[in-house]
Amino acid sequence: MSSRHANERPTRARAVVKPFQIRGRFLTALALRLEGGPPDVAFYEALDEQLQQTPQFFSAAPVVLDFARAPGIATPEKIRDLAHELRERNLLVFGVQNAGPIDQSALQSMGLIPLVPGRDEPGPDDATRRKRGAEKLLPPDNKIVTAPVRSGQIVVAERGDLTVVGSVASGAEVVASGNIHIYGTLRGRAVAGVHGNVNARIFCRKLDAELVAIAGLYKTSDTLDPAARDRCAQIFLEKEKLCMEAIA
Repeated sequence: MSSRHANERPTRARAVVKPFQIRGRFLTALALRLEGGPPDVAFYEALDEQLQQTPQFFSAAPVVLDFARAPGIATPEKIRDLAHELRERNLLVFGVQNAGPIDQSALQSMGLIPLVPGRDEPGPDDATRRKRGAEKLLPPDNKIVTAPVRSGQIVVAERGDLTVVGSVASGAEVVASGNIHIYGTLRGRAVAGVHGNVNARIFCRKLDAELVAIAGLYKTSDTLDPAARDRCAQIFLEKEKLCMEAIA
């Protein structure tokens, strides 16, 4: 063998490392649904009062403007004024829905994006029906968390129940498409039935929550039932009303 061949080393394929990843993320956003005419002084006074009563509910929460019941005010000028007023109040407005055929470049100039309407809209098209039908065929994907959920954490069970063997701290959020079971104190936010499951429930060893919600209906710390506060409790829907009761 010649010295040239003896000294040659096999060439190794270089590993290609992508500089980013595309990952899906679950986002819990608040929808501010406009009713009737354009926002006036009374509208902003009522909003300011709500912000003062439940500041923790709006803290760091993304906000969507919903014009389903007020299509007449979904114009670029009025949307711009409304977004400005809300941002002046430290609300994180990022999108609009049910706004009709507004030019996307106009929305982008306001820092807004158009969003596909949620489950409140009329029936889906055939493709969406097929997709939802396929999702129903998937087995439940229940999640169990065996440690306390710390402030700033968000734990999500997108296709099933969520069980936390421990407490949920203030500033933390637990989300599930099904039921939520918390074997400890619930001090943060608990959102069950996020895909519209009105039969979902929230159970906790001790109720001291910043917010509880089921299928879009919610109560904040200021409106928790006194009979259930600081008790072992369950939260559920009954006749389109969010109810809570102590568990003996």
